[in-house]
Order: sequence, then C-alpha cells, then structure tokens
Amino acid sequence: MPAFTRTVTFWLAAVTTLVSAVIFLGALGPHAILSLGFIPARVGGLAIPFDEVPVLLTPLTATLVHGSWAHLSFNMLMLVWCGLAVERVLGRGSLAFLYVLGGYCAMVAQWAANPLEVNPVIGASGAISALIGAYALSFGRAKLVTKNLRLNRWIHIAWLAVAWTVLQVVIGWSAGQQGMLLATPAHVGGFLAGLLLQRPLLLWRYRKA
Repeated sequence: MPAFTRTVTFWLAAVTTLVSAVIFLGALGPHAILSLGFIPARVGGLAIPFDEVPVLLTPLTATLVHGSWAHLSFNMLMLVWCGLAVERVLGRGSLAFLYVLGGYCAMVAQWAANPLEVNPVIGASGAISALIGAYALSFGRAKLVTKNLRLNRWIHIAWLAVAWTVLQVVIGWSAGQQGMLLATPAHVGGFLAGLLLQRPLLLWRYRKA
C-alpha cells in the first residue's frame, strides 16, 4: 500500500469526497444539506420537519457536505497540502484530533456570531483552517522582536491570528458582494484552534524524547 494511503489525511479526504459526491448525485435525498449541515439555531432548540442528525454531531457531518464540486476541490486541495505536512510533524493521532476539534471550534465560533441563524453551514473549511493554523506555526519562524523567545512566539501567534482574521473578513465581504455567503467566523475559529493546539500537540508527541 502506498505511504500516502496510510495517512489520516488521505482517509479524511477520501471519505469527504465520497460523501459529497453521493450528495451531489442526489443519492441522499433533497434534505441532505439541511440534515447534515450545522444550523446554529438548532443549538437553541429549533426543530426541522424531517429526519436529522443530532445537533451535537453536525459539526462533524457538516465537514462531509459541500455546495459544489469547486467548493469540494478547493477544500480537498488545502486538506491534502496542509494535512500531510502537519501529520508529519504532529503524527496521525494528533492530526485527527486537531481536525475534529477544529471542526467543533469552527462551529462554536459560527454559532457565537449568530446563534439564531437558520441556514446550514457546510464544508470542511473550518476544520481545515485548524490545520492551516498548525501548518503556519510548524513551518513559520517567529521574528526576534524581543530577547524573550517565548514572548516572540506569542507575538508571532497574535500576528498570524490578526492577519488571518482580516483576510477572512475581506474575503467574506468580497464574496458577499457577489451574492455568496461564507462562514467567516468558522474559518477564524478553526484557525485559532490550530494556533493554540499546535504546541501542546507537538510536545505530546515528543513527550518521551
């Protein structure tokens, strides 16, 4: 078996692509996006009039649903690009943990931004944003702003967080001008999770070294 197919990144991409493709072909029915997507208002008790996934699982099932082939293709490109690199640094277990927790952090951020939203949030971009955050810290280098290395690292984290947030707000605003809705809070929430968890997960992997 090729090394690539033994990675967690490969299986995440494969399962996501398969489920999204099945939905595109209509095999899961017309309500698949509403059933599997994350609807913030459901956290507060909103009921939908058909079979549904328990709301606590929808941050995960939402990562399997995409709005178009282009949406799916771009997300899978970023997943493979950043996921393989992060997996080499943090290990398979930590990669899976970061992806899942990143997905939940992304949806918590989306809920906090608008808890009454009834439109479903779909796509793996929130979870992938966590991998991008870990990637940025794993392969970036903090500038020597002060003589304190720990302080420099936190300055680097703050800079990445601000830069990513501004970028997502600008992209979200631009998309909104074109009539598209992007889950900007989810992207920010996932990225922050990646930034904050990269160091603990790295130390965990090499705890016996």
